[in-house]
Amino acid sequence: MKKVVKFGGSSLASAEQFMKVGNIVRSDSSRKYVIPSAPGKRFSADTKVTDMLYGCYALAAEDKDFSKELKAIKERYNEIIKGLKLDMTLDEEFKVVEEQFKAKAGSDYAASRGEFLNGKIMAEYLGFTFIDAAEVIFFDEEGNFDSEKTNDVLTIRLSKVNNAVVPGFYGSTPDGKVKTFSRGGSDITGSIVARAAKVDLYENWTDVSGFLVTDPRIIDNPVPIETITYRELRELSYMGASVLHEDAIFPVRREGIPINIKNTNAPEDPGTWIVESTCQKPKYIITGVAGKKGFCSVGIDKAKMNSEIGFCRKVLTVFEDNGISIEHMPSGIDTMTVFVHQDEFMDKEQQVVSGIHRLAHPDSIEIEADLALIAVVGRGMKSTRGTAGRIFASLAHANINVKMIDQGSSELNIIIGVSNADFEAAIKAIYDIFVSASL
Repeated sequence: MKKVVKFGGSSLASAEQFMKVGNIVRSDSSRKYVIPSAPGKRFSADTKVTDMLYGCYALAAEDKDFSKELKAIKERYNEIIKGLKLDMTLDEEFKVVEEQFKAKAGSDYAASRGEFLNGKIMAEYLGFTFIDAAEVIFFDEEGNFDSEKTNDVLTIRLSKVNNAVVPGFYGSTPDGKVKTFSRGGSDITGSIVARAAKVDLYENWTDVSGFLVTDPRIIDNPVPIETITYRELRELSYMGASVLHEDAIFPVRREGIPINIKNTNAPEDPGTWIVESTCQKPKYIITGVAGKKGFCSVGIDKAKMNSEIGFCRKVLTVFEDNGISIEHMPSGIDTMTVFVHQDEFMDKEQQVVSGIHRLAHPDSIEIEADLALIAVVGRGMKSTRGTAGRIFASLAHANINVKMIDQGSSELNIIIGVSNADFEAAIKAIYDIFVSASL
């Protein structure tokens, strides 16, 4: 068996955490490939190294003195090296970083050094081969991830080593410049390496024992999810569940590789298994509840809209022309409603309204702001009668007005729109009816 193991920033924030990681890797010889993040917070008021690098580079980009800030970053790494009693130094690497900052190498380069430097320490600590992600993970000229070139090159490179450390979060463009994924992108790197190495399992180690049914900031001690499918995870991740980067699914999905979310501070916990499909019945009817605030709805009314060919296309063209992405679009016989991110829409709302009038000639347009969308997700919903009824009964009991209902054709999820002010209460009501009532 072969495994890829990725460790998040909280798992590598200090020498003490590094030691935990070392014990985890060494306890299982099948853990062949390690993907480290940059050091995270050591305590609640601490600053993540990635944020320190962004701040340091911002000074360099303005031709200001950044020596104090760079020294503070170097001290973070030296503290880890000293705590691990390693016979190594990062002096040469920091000289290069300083030169590249002065040469204005870019914020992507700056941010990537957190993982790069941590990868150097990890490789030394474990005695593994260090592989610079910039040499094996590629983006095209437009900055899009080049999956096939990456897979070809990385597969060959990994076949030549028994064990390797590949820093997360970044790769390179055709001109050799460093390019990063979005924040949390080390999860994606782990998935890319898992695919290229054709491993049996991708373990993603963090500071929680897997996915929780809902946000612990809203529900005290929500129950964990034992097993979740790729499709369920995509729905929950997109709607705000943040244990794993939503794009980390795609590379492993192509190979059918399962992911196990584990806790570095409690390695004996089973965590959450993420799989393509399973015959295991979920413990509850729903797998998870997640949501986001900050949406608005654009309601378009026109008599006999349903018989007018091309009406929806005309409306959607206006949003496309204004560079606004659409979240959901429930419709009726004479109405359609478009849900969009409020911050994307606010500065362009009047252009959109006039554009819709010009192209589609509606009877009226009504905009409602400060809305939240909640996804109720679960493979168990498909085979259970009355799920939607229980959801709306729980919301009605909590005196919450439902603004929108949208159910996917897969019957895997139900999307509910409520006001921002009702968001937390709605999550609690749904959790209580499906989970708390079953405990």
